[in-house]
Amino acid sequence: MGGWRRSPWLPVLQQAPKHGASGSSSKAYAMAVMNHHVCPVENWSYNESCSSSPVKHGYPKSCCTLEDVPLISKCGTYPPESCLFSLIGNIGAFMVVLICFLRYGQLIEQRHRSWVNTTALIAGCTNAAGLVVVGNFQVDNAKSLHYIGAGIAFPAGLLFVCLQCILTYHTAVSALDSRMAHLRVSLTGVALISLVLSGVFFIHESPLLQHLAAICEWVFVIDMLVFYGTFAYDFGAVSTDTLVTALQRASTRGCKSPGGSSTSTHLNCAPESIAVI
Repeated sequence: MGGWRRSPWLPVLQQAPKHGASGSSSKAYAMAVMNHHVCPVENWSYNESCSSSPVKHGYPKSCCTLEDVPLISKCGTYPPESCLFSLIGNIGAFMVVLICFLRYGQLIEQRHRSWVNTTALIAGCTNAAGLVVVGNFQVDNAKSLHYIGAGIAFPAGLLFVCLQCILTYHTAVSALDSRMAHLRVSLTGVALISLVLSGVFFIHESPLLQHLAAICEWVFVIDMLVFYGTFAYDFGAVSTDTLVTALQRASTRGCKSPGGSSTSTHLNCAPESIAVI
């Protein structure tokens, strides 16, 4: 199934954590803390209000209120970190789509043409679309759109990893493949628990519960980052032809056979155009 052979696509996996949701959020978090837009995650003390006395620049806030809880959305709300959050989030969403297509094409090459593989591709692309909305519509400026994006991105991302667990078990041919499947199931379990707890804690106005919601959010995105990193095991054997295979397969669904309305199993499209892509 997988392998550790050097592939030209391995740098995609290496750069995805830096430019994906987790990477951009961590960088935006550091900037938000230093700019006093949120309090550090290790802070557990919150006040009703804070005095307007000047604070030391370059140091985290010492007085925190409910508005300073380090939720991921809050870390990307104000400039300059909001600019970084949006820019790298968009790049990360593109890379997520690229990884999803590579994984989809890899399984097609291995003759695993199941509805689970197709659904996983759709879920991954939906996750990326949600991330674009979350990154570009800050919570304090467009709250409804931001929450809609989050409501799309997080469940779609969770569905994607669940389906990848099924596919990993289904395609396992060695003991190492099975251990990778077990690891992905464990990561998926952590993602599910942290996402549910985050939602449960977030709906309360208590500073303590809001802080717990923030921690659960960070656990979720870091866990998803690790899950995406496990694709390095599978991507050691992929090539550019894998992406072409995925695009051809997706295009087949939209190409009609001559003289009929049903979808043909052979592309009635110019293969040169696909190769150029």
